[in-house]
Amino acid sequence: MKGDQIYVYREWGNLEGLYEHHGIDCGDNSVIHYRKPSEIIERTSLTVFARGNLVYIREYSDGFSFLSDHVVERAENRLGEQKYNLLFNNCEHFATWCKTGISYSKQISQFVPNLSKFKIPNLFQEIKTSLNATDSSNSQNLVTQALGDIKVVWDQLQPQYKQTLEEINTWQKVAKKALENDREDLAREALKRKLNYQKQAEELNTQLQKLAEMTKQLIIN
Repeated sequence: MKGDQIYVYREWGNLEGLYEHHGIDCGDNSVIHYRKPSEIIERTSLTVFARGNLVYIREYSDGFSFLSDHVVERAENRLGEQKYNLLFNNCEHFATWCKTGISYSKQISQFVPNLSKFKIPNLFQEIKTSLNATDSSNSQNLVTQALGDIKVVWDQLQPQYKQTLEEINTWQKVAKKALENDREDLAREALKRKLNYQKQAEELNTQLQKLAEMTKQLIIN
């Protein structure tokens, strides 16, 4: 419908469903979006936007969003813009800004921090090499390879990180229950285990902040 923020899953190289491509539905079978590969905000047909993929709607049921006509007007005001930036001004940043007034990308906020769980030195060098490559075809191959490596490691470590957070919550509950039953000894032991998991979480957080900053500086420079 007119004014909806819509998105499709697109492939990067041979990695299916790696990222979401966002745009604004104009209500007349056209979409305004940061078109690939031109990286210019353009109005195209819905067919060109979807590329044969299913189209989804980003819901804002619990938050503010502009009226449909104003959303489309905001998108139209940026037609022709060529300021694409993966981390700070991508297709999702644009579409979310049109819809809510806030330039935000959920994908980047989740993706960049989680890079800290990967083999940072090797990954950093691969990305740096790809960005400095003069051969566009070779550059894409290098980026695809790096992202493939990221996906493999991410799929291995993400469940472990999630389990760590769950353990913190579990041992907090155990400690509380032990105190309710006047078992301070058990409560102390539970809190010790909780603290161990918290330290693991803090270490991961420190790493992700460092890598997020390093990645941003790489793109900026």
